[in-house]
Amino acid sequence: MTRYRSRTRAARLALSILAAPLMLSPLLTSPAHAIIVYDPTNYAQNVLQAARALEQINNQITSLQNQATMLINQARNLASLPFSSLQQLQQSVQRTQQLLTQAQNIAYSVQDIDKAFQTKYGNISLSTSDQQLVADARSRWQNTVGGLQDSMRVQAGVVGNIDTNRTQMSALVGQSQGATGALQATQAGNQLLALQAQQLADLTAVVAANGRAQALQSAEQATAAEQGREQRRRFLTPGSGYQAGNARMFQSGN
Repeated sequence: MTRYRSRTRAARLALSILAAPLMLSPLLTSPAHAIIVYDPTNYAQNVLQAARALEQINNQITSLQNQATMLINQARNLASLPFSSLQQLQQSVQRTQQLLTQAQNIAYSVQDIDKAFQTKYGNISLSTSDQQLVADARSRWQNTVGGLQDSMRVQAGVVGNIDTNRTQMSALVGQSQGATGALQATQAGNQLLALQAQQLADLTAVVAANGRAQALQSAEQATAAEQGREQRRRFLTPGSGYQAGNARMFQSGN
């Protein structure tokens, strides 16, 4: 009996030994899985390279933005001012110039002035008749009155330009303050200078008209004094045709 049990145990052991390779065979015949190996040095280098690439991209984007801003600023600096006051300023100058060209009797001409002073101003000819002296005196008086009127007309025209100048100045200052670039600001400044030049032209016209009126008045007074001396000389010259007579200031009641 004991011998039978020993044989049974030996058989079981043999079977287990024979079955062991069969149980291990699926593990030996299955494919091997890859093993991941972590390298911290390589990982750090890759992160650093990615950061550098990202920085370069950011720098390129910033550069492109700066170039775009520069181009926009250049376009603004080259933009022309969409406003011009030249026509209004020219019209103001033309109105003042027309008033000057409408000067009465003696125009703003060197030849006309020389001719007038040769014939009606200056020395009185001894051979000039009394009738001609009176006519010349009246002509000089008309020239003086005309010069004063011309001066006042020019003054009125310049005063009329003030409102136009005020409107243009307000518009130009607004354009200058709202300029988008250097060119627009410069053009607005140039037009403001043109407005000042037009105002100086008006002022010059007023000074010239006033000076003309004063010169005519002074010339009339000087010539009138010379004519008065000539008429007094003729009055006191014997045989001039003047006859003395008795004059009574009051008539008596008798």
